[in-house]
Amino acid sequence: MVRPGCKHGKMGVMTARATPLPRSHFRAFETLTTRWMDNDVYGHVNNVVYYSFFDTAVNRFLIQAGVLDIHQGPVIGLVVETQCHYFAPLQFPQSIEAGLRVAHVGRSSVRYEVGLFAAGEPLTAAAGHFVHVYVDRASRRPAPLPAAWLDTLAPLQVPGDLG
Repeated sequence: MVRPGCKHGKMGVMTARATPLPRSHFRAFETLTTRWMDNDVYGHVNNVVYYSFFDTAVNRFLIQAGVLDIHQGPVIGLVVETQCHYFAPLQFPQSIEAGLRVAHVGRSSVRYEVGLFAAGEPLTAAAGHFVHVYVDRASRRPAPLPAAWLDTLAPLQVPGDLG
């Protein structure tokens, strides 16, 4: 049975309804822009585009930090889990600010949490997470995160989870 105001979490257990998050929840921000093609027939950004925003924000951060080489780097990230909660519509034309933080760093995986804000707004229009498992580019087998990656991710980490 589904109860109003509740959602089902892992294994069907009822969990509290997600709520928008403030900017203070995040450690870094990337600015993104919507495109004409992002809107759907209902006049707002289609839900699948939010996942693209998540991926773009995290990968841009890693590329600009100099740790992710999408063409020849020995380690690449594969998404193995995603989730998004929607609170307010985004639409074209609009600037979006993607808040980033790292909730967990494992031996070869990272759980990124991302909040999407309409430019200047105090609360997320959408918030979610995705987990990257980092693998050797050639073998596609899990690879330990290099030290440079750990150093780059450290400022994004949530206190209390050091890996």
